[in-house]
Amino acid sequence: MEKVLSGMRPTGKLHIGHYFGALKNWVDLQEKYECFYFIADWHALTTTYENPENIEAYRRDLVLDWLSVGIDPEKSTLFIQSKNLYHAELFVLLSMITPVAWLERCPSYKEIKMELKDRDLNNLGFLSYPLLQTVDIILYSAKYVPVGIDQLPHIEISREIVRRFHHLYNCEIFVEPEGLLTEVPKLLGTDGRKMSKSYGNTIMLSEDLKSVEKKIMTMITDTNRKRRSDPGNPDICPIFDYHKVFSTEDEKAEIIDGCKNAKIGCVDCKRILLKHLVEFLTPIQEKRKYYDNLISDIDEFLKDGQQKANETAGKIMESVRKAMRI
Repeated sequence: MEKVLSGMRPTGKLHIGHYFGALKNWVDLQEKYECFYFIADWHALTTTYENPENIEAYRRDLVLDWLSVGIDPEKSTLFIQSKNLYHAELFVLLSMITPVAWLERCPSYKEIKMELKDRDLNNLGFLSYPLLQTVDIILYSAKYVPVGIDQLPHIEISREIVRRFHHLYNCEIFVEPEGLLTEVPKLLGTDGRKMSKSYGNTIMLSEDLKSVEKKIMTMITDTNRKRRSDPGNPDICPIFDYHKVFSTEDEKAEIIDGCKNAKIGCVDCKRILLKHLVEFLTPIQEKRKYYDNLISDIDEFLKDGQQKANETAGKIMESVRKAMRI
């Protein structure tokens, strides 16, 4: 089977945007490919290096959220990035051959610096994020990396680094990765902005359902619809974006007609959505609670996956050292 690799930074509990943006696809992919999913705790340090004390707890939260939505350690290899020192070794070796200009031209470099203006990101770790990401991928001979279209430049940098290494050392060790494009539904935060923990506008997978209800019932709708008797426009309503994901085709048709012709109010529309959200979140939260009680030590739980990941990477590193005469 061809290999797929992806990872997530441990920065807290996951929200429904993470599920529909990545995890739902991960669950499907583990039925078709040999999947490696890792906790990218070193990557987390690129933007949270000043306050790393929560990373260990966040690693546990991440694994529990993965398990709760159907990521299966019997089907996929789950591991922690920092528990495999081959990542650090290959990162150092590839840093010798990677031009700085390649890293500086990565679109997300400037975008994230603009988004996180309150943090000092003028460090080597943040600049070389795409290089460490390349290491994460090629250590496991992953053919595919599930990404959104905006992340394709990262994959192209990885491919260029692989080609440069093979050219310099006259070898063929690594697999050139390819982006596996995934469609991500549009789910804005509860305030109408991009869903982000830093904005405090998320709906967490593990969030108390009373809290979810409060958030949904106070969500922004079509701001032009002042009264129930005013016709609305579902196309500009953040709530309807959720209906596109959660509601049935018949319900969506009724909501469109009811909103445009003022047959239903925004509260009615929200209650339909809330029903579906509760149905979606309840089994996830029950499964999470089960694993939370079952697993006392995440490192021990991931032991088999970690061993497989380390052994897989170790074989690649033997070839790398031989090629570089180290």
